[in-house]
Amino acid sequence: MEQTITVAPIPEGWRIKCSAREHDVSFRSGAEAEATAHSLATEIAEAGDTVVIEIFLRDGALGGRYVHAPKARDRTPAR
Repeated sequence: MEQTITVAPIPEGWRIKCSAREHDVSFRSGAEAEATAHSLATEIAEAGDTVVIEIFLRDGALGGRYVHAPKARDRTPAR
């Protein structure tokens, strides 16, 4: 399954929205919001989902798009 994390500006700072989480999270620092988005994406990818992070600039333009692929699973049968 593919999950989406969006980092976007708000008047008080930056907000992270994640399709895998119920509540948004706000930050004063854009760098802190972006770092948290990548940490969350790594956690979700380790659980098996693909994660797309979209980071928007203050003017509304897309500033960056990152994909965290799920970790490869060992397909060797257990003995």
